[in-house]
Amino acid sequence: QVQLVESGGGSVQPGGSVRLACASSSYIGSIYCMGWFRQAPGKEREGVAYITRGGTTHYADSVKGRFTISRNDAKSTLYLQMSTLKPEDTAIYYCATGRSQSFCNHDYRDYNSWGQGTQVTVSS
Repeated sequence: QVQLVESGGGSVQPGGSVRLACASSSYIGSIYCMGWFRQAPGKEREGVAYITRGGTTHYADSVKGRFTISRNDAKSTLYLQMSTLKPEDTAIYYCATGRSQSFCNHDYRDYNSWGQGTQVTVSS
């Protein structure tokens, strides 16, 4: 069980930028897969981005080119840089650690430890 705490959420205007951070209670250098998910009211939890231990990244089509996922293993922190934000990006954002040591994906069922979430609201 890894304790994760998200921070950095808030309200921002369309076109703006927000950087989310996810601090882990445990060293993340040995965790193969870490990801960001989001959930808006009435919608399914959506995989936003993931990153492997080796730095391989993948993004949902809806955020590709606008969001950047990164990890600082020395600080045991995962980040999500969000730019050119749109109202449809409004959601609670969660970070999570993957179960597998050999693959990574956007399926929430393949993640075990989760943060409590941080709200991002994009509106004018």
